[in-house]
Amino acid sequence: MLKGSVIVLNREIGKIRNDVSLLTDLDIHLFREGSHYKLYEKMGAHFLEIEKGITGVYFALWAPNAEYLSIMGNFNGWSKESHQLKCRSDHSGIWEGFIPGLCQGDIYKFHIRSKYKDYEVDKGDPFSFYWEVAPRTASIVWELDYSWGDTEWMGRRGKLNSPDSPCSVYELHLGSWRRGPEGEFMNYRDLAPLVAQYVKELGFTHVELLPVMEHPFYGSWGYQTLGYFAPTSRYGTPQDFMYFVDILHQNGIGVILDWVPSHFPNDEYGLSYFDGTHLFEHEDPRKGFHPDWKSAIFNYGRKEVLNFLISSALFWLDKYHIDGLRIDAVASMLYLDYSRKQGEWIPNEHGGRENLEALHFLRRLNEAVYRDFPGAQTIAEESTSWPMVTKPVSVGGLGFGMKWNMGWMNDTLQYFSKDPIHRKYHHNQLTFSIWYAFSENFLLSLSHDEVVYGKGSLINKMPGDRWRKFANLRLMLGYMFTHPGKKLLFMGCEFAQWNEWDHEKGLEWELLEQQDHQAFQRWLRDLNNLYTSKPALFEGDFDESGFRWIDCGDSEQSVITYLRQGKCKDEYLLVACNFTPVPRNNYRIGTPVGGEWKEILNSDSEHYGGSGQGNFGALSARDFKCHGMSFSIEATLPPLGMVVFEKGKRNK
Repeated sequence: MLKGSVIVLNREIGKIRNDVSLLTDLDIHLFREGSHYKLYEKMGAHFLEIEKGITGVYFALWAPNAEYLSIMGNFNGWSKESHQLKCRSDHSGIWEGFIPGLCQGDIYKFHIRSKYKDYEVDKGDPFSFYWEVAPRTASIVWELDYSWGDTEWMGRRGKLNSPDSPCSVYELHLGSWRRGPEGEFMNYRDLAPLVAQYVKELGFTHVELLPVMEHPFYGSWGYQTLGYFAPTSRYGTPQDFMYFVDILHQNGIGVILDWVPSHFPNDEYGLSYFDGTHLFEHEDPRKGFHPDWKSAIFNYGRKEVLNFLISSALFWLDKYHIDGLRIDAVASMLYLDYSRKQGEWIPNEHGGRENLEALHFLRRLNEAVYRDFPGAQTIAEESTSWPMVTKPVSVGGLGFGMKWNMGWMNDTLQYFSKDPIHRKYHHNQLTFSIWYAFSENFLLSLSHDEVVYGKGSLINKMPGDRWRKFANLRLMLGYMFTHPGKKLLFMGCEFAQWNEWDHEKGLEWELLEQQDHQAFQRWLRDLNNLYTSKPALFEGDFDESGFRWIDCGDSEQSVITYLRQGKCKDEYLLVACNFTPVPRNNYRIGTPVGGEWKEILNSDSEHYGGSGQGNFGALSARDFKCHGMSFSIEATLPPLGMVVFEKGKRNK
């Protein structure tokens, strides 16, 4: 039996009643209008007490092209005839009915007979809160009662999620972060304290979970979603997942979920060809079939589909206290010709390639999120140069809070993969990102996508021997954490895992028995601590006043130097990066003010596995003009190293 389910045997299941409804006239109006964003309160399966002592479950399902629809389950011997739903007379296409005697844990499906083509099928509930563990495919009647303990977090998260607060995200996949002693999946409740303690010790502010929404194929990592209102039962019950979020919140850690409104798999029991018609997906394969993922694309022009998707987004923020949604594959939604050849796509009404219906959906989504949950964030995975992704809808933007900076990621990884002797010819790959760094609210991502499918781990992308690989990776992350933009790092990269990510097993935690991996993890922890404790590094993440080049043109020596500054204008951090294995002694760097500049972080410290070259704690800026500034210091830039100097401290 499924863990956590409750099946009551030898009980009386009553005949279905079709005179009970949760849906009001206002619900139907909003549903048909495309503005009912809390459908999860009315559709699907809900416990009711219709009279004193008469309890059961009310079901509601949208299937406008069905001619017959019934509930079948463990409670009626999976009969397709005994409990028939009734279609409402208001032309909404919603079928409903109440079955007395049903209990928590009852398992069910909808049997649908279509008006068309003699099509019959058994479907799971699109609004189900809980599903059987794959490969089983039935829905489970379940309540979402839970006593939350995160009141303090929820009261503060608006500030903690704000643009001028630090945001360092640890991206993880729950099925492969850590496994049980026999290689089995761990429960959400068992994972909660382990993840919370680990993430907190390393100084991350948020976790981002690869999709936890129910999905049939584990190897899709959740990106082939079918259960848009249910956390996967592979790791426990809905309450177990609530506990996971609750524990992270109680430890001061925000939770972001990957959410996939761009496509869905065509498994028969799911959304595809739902009532004998293309109900959720677009009928024309030129708009309704995704050639990359062999999956179905939602029909964003259908109001009922907008209801479904936006309700799903708000559901996670509402019922699970989620702090942000990372919207997957936004680029594939924006362009009608995405991954398609000429003749394989349909232009919009103006003859263009923009998907106007998807644009409307994304704007409505973001407006709803920020209206109803102002402390939350939406983050776009958008890989093109589409303008104003993070600008308000009111000025023509898409309305997202942040956007992944894919350009920075590609340029940085390409640069660091090159032997240092050749880097001077590719210097612009380091400096180009600043030209557009403040055009959007960017999140710098080194995600799971960079360590799968033969791409190798981050450390194996670095050139040179073992020492140089570690030094290069320390330098790359140091550059990342001092570059404008919020941060995201995928699990395993924080201790330089050698093998690329394998979702079938846990991370290589045994590497932390080796000194160089321990040292690297210390470096990552101290980078997080620097980033989250120095307003100069996070207050100006989205503001060009927070960054200033000192010298971006020393390509011959492969050195860049820059200043970071917060709202306090007499508080500076000076960053110097040397991308070659040759130490630069007496390297002159201009400074805006004189006096002592304290070295507060050095990636070449022996503490982090480096060679120990540095500046002995502090340097004094002399009255000597350099780089257009009135003062300057002479610094030692360690090999393949980064040093950070601080001038001035904010009064607490």
